[in-house]
Amino acid sequence: MADGESSKEATARTLRNAFGNVLSFFILLLIGVLAFSIRLFSVIKYESVIHEFDPYFNYRVTQFLTKNGIYDFWNWFDDRTWYPLGRVIGGTVYPGLTLTAGTLWWLLNSLNIPLSVETVCVFTAPIFSAFASWATYLLTKEVKGTGAGLTAAVLLAMVPSYISRSVAGSYDNEAVAIFALIFTFYLYIKILYHVQTLNTGSLFYATLNALAYFYMVCSWGGYTFIINLIPMHVLLCIVTGRFSSRLYIAYAPLVVLGTLLAALVPVVGFNAVMTSEHFASFLVFIIIHVVALVYHVKGNLSPRMFKVAVTLVVSVGLVVCCAMIAVLIALVASSPTKGWSGRSLSLLDPTYASKYIPIIASVSEHQPPTWPSYFMDINVLAFLVPAGIIACFLPLSDASSFVVLYIVTSVYFSGVMVRLMLVLAPAACIMSGIALSEAFNVLTRSIKFQLPGSSGTSQVLLILSMIKSRDTSLNTDGEQNDIAKTEKIEETVKERPSKKNRKKEKEPVEKASIRSRIEKRLLVLPLEASVIAIILLVLLGAFYVVHCVWAAAEAYSAPSIVLTTYSRDGGLHVFDDFREAYAWLSHNTEVDDKVASWWDYGYQTTAMANRTVIVDNNTWNNTHIATVGTAMSSPEKAAWEIFNSLDVKYVLVVFGGLVGYPSDDINKFLWMVRIGGGVFPHIKEPDYLVNVLNLIEFSFLSFCPKRDGQYRIDSQATPTMLNCLMYKLSYYRFVETDGKGFDRVRQTEIGKKYFKLTHFEEVFTTHHWMVRIYKLKPPKNRIRGKTKKSKLKASSTSSSKRSGTGKRNPWH
Repeated sequence: MADGESSKEATARTLRNAFGNVLSFFILLLIGVLAFSIRLFSVIKYESVIHEFDPYFNYRVTQFLTKNGIYDFWNWFDDRTWYPLGRVIGGTVYPGLTLTAGTLWWLLNSLNIPLSVETVCVFTAPIFSAFASWATYLLTKEVKGTGAGLTAAVLLAMVPSYISRSVAGSYDNEAVAIFALIFTFYLYIKILYHVQTLNTGSLFYATLNALAYFYMVCSWGGYTFIINLIPMHVLLCIVTGRFSSRLYIAYAPLVVLGTLLAALVPVVGFNAVMTSEHFASFLVFIIIHVVALVYHVKGNLSPRMFKVAVTLVVSVGLVVCCAMIAVLIALVASSPTKGWSGRSLSLLDPTYASKYIPIIASVSEHQPPTWPSYFMDINVLAFLVPAGIIACFLPLSDASSFVVLYIVTSVYFSGVMVRLMLVLAPAACIMSGIALSEAFNVLTRSIKFQLPGSSGTSQVLLILSMIKSRDTSLNTDGEQNDIAKTEKIEETVKERPSKKNRKKEKEPVEKASIRSRIEKRLLVLPLEASVIAIILLVLLGAFYVVHCVWAAAEAYSAPSIVLTTYSRDGGLHVFDDFREAYAWLSHNTEVDDKVASWWDYGYQTTAMANRTVIVDNNTWNNTHIATVGTAMSSPEKAAWEIFNSLDVKYVLVVFGGLVGYPSDDINKFLWMVRIGGGVFPHIKEPDYLVNVLNLIEFSFLSFCPKRDGQYRIDSQATPTMLNCLMYKLSYYRFVETDGKGFDRVRQTEIGKKYFKLTHFEEVFTTHHWMVRIYKLKPPKNRIRGKTKKSKLKASSTSSSKRSGTGKRNPWH
């Protein structure tokens, strides 16, 4: 009878597990559909078009890859950018996104699904958002179980911070990099939990982890976050006494194989071993080997010999460490930035970019976020994260400590740079999923034990009596036996025995499971409080869903190249000035003409107008960008000379004063001044600001006034501002629009309304005046000037000599 009942219970348990697995599979499919479909608002409301600026360069590179092949891609020298320098595309781009989209295009065409390259690029980000949701499920499942994994996956599928970078048309590196980031973390955690010895596939999982890291390196420069976070976790485990062979197997192959593979990426190369961002991984690599050696020696030597060996190992280790530190100091000291890149220093010191690298500080996504941006991008998850952190400590494991470290570091980096809110989003979803799952487990269990059909009070009394009887039996066996059994159970759980030893250790595991069941049953809340709490959590989730759908449909679906607005009567107005301007350049200029603009519009000009640009969004050459900024900040004649020396024929400026478009060049102009002044000292920012004297110090001998400035474009603006090229190209003939010259962005009338251009001529202005294109006038005929001088000189000579040498200028 007992065997029959146990077999029935085992069968029922197996059926429940099978049904749960099937249900989880279908839920994951629905989560993938949700992640894909919520990102299609941009295509439904507008059209299938590439968004923003950087995606246009990625799209152009993908076109070249699919047309010419992989070998030509690696060796492609692009002469359409950074004229006259050019750019080696294969050695300066992260190829992960391009290779991924190119492979998808090739597979679809091999299956006779003839999609264009643009269509594949538009839908790459939504596809990988579904993959990222599934990877989040796998990672969170390793930490706190299936329920937490499903909850975290559905939260990530809708989180606005990730939607902003993965909406349909957002063909940027982060579209595939977030999936690679999460999947790398998942494989690292899986090795910690599901690998015991070298004979059970540990190197297989470690190799997969290195390959996932390699894909991350190919996709995004944010791979340095992985190669620093994992060593931090390994060091934390070592310091807290949680070192094991699993930890060594999870980390050592990642550093060796991952570094070798990362060095194969041309844009990374020897930076994988030469820059300070990677030194932490090598230092922890040495430490974990020393610790592993100590554990190995301790298990094979007597205590006395162990002390001698430790002394020897420590002595040799100190010598090796000193030598390594000396080499690192020598390498770091040779670099003016101590081996760190500018963006890394900006993360470590938030004021570094504004002080020394204005080109980095000028990018809006490199600015620190405001508090409302957290509510906008992660919404209610910000309030659930603390609860998830607490749940990770009950109990604390290697996996839960890793996700706690992940959330802490990502919160810091997101506070420095708003772009890194994208890295915070998966961590926030994981923590919130854990918090919601644990909360629902406690609340539903409380309701289950207090329903009218279940004897809740008698069960609680029975549980208490079981605990008392079990504690009494344990006390009678003696304290030493208790300690021995406890250590045996802990070793059993920690080492995860093989199949041969499972039968021997079955009883301690069953006792531990009984204990956990009893502890869970004691977590019973009042019925009314549980019902109210579940209702509140459901309302909280509904609010999150509504906010995410609104963010996907309104805030992050509009492509920057096509702008829309609504009038008071509800009518929709579409501003398609950017594509209008690029189409004009493509059809009305020569193929070899050079176009100058601020670097923001370089990628779009090259991709859509197919014209050569001076600078673009790669921003690799600060001097070249400063030259363009100096030209825009200079008077018309000096600017003409600079552009003419660069063989520029057309100048493009973006102006939003007529329609109220705030991201125009006038609002960016001070950054042009700062970047130009950083290289060319004659450009000074105070010359473009209205000075105000503020008394900051007073003494008996003198007082020291501090110069402060106000950026103005009205009649109070400085003469330098009113006469610079950017002002003239933006406001030329602007007074003709309304007779007053009222700027809707700056909310004021312009200071200089009537002026003429002497070295530039307007050739095209879009319908809403958002893009204005000017052509450089050809230089004046210098023969005319020489002829006038010769005539003046000849007037003082004899008539016979003048008639003998004077010649009529045919161009006069």
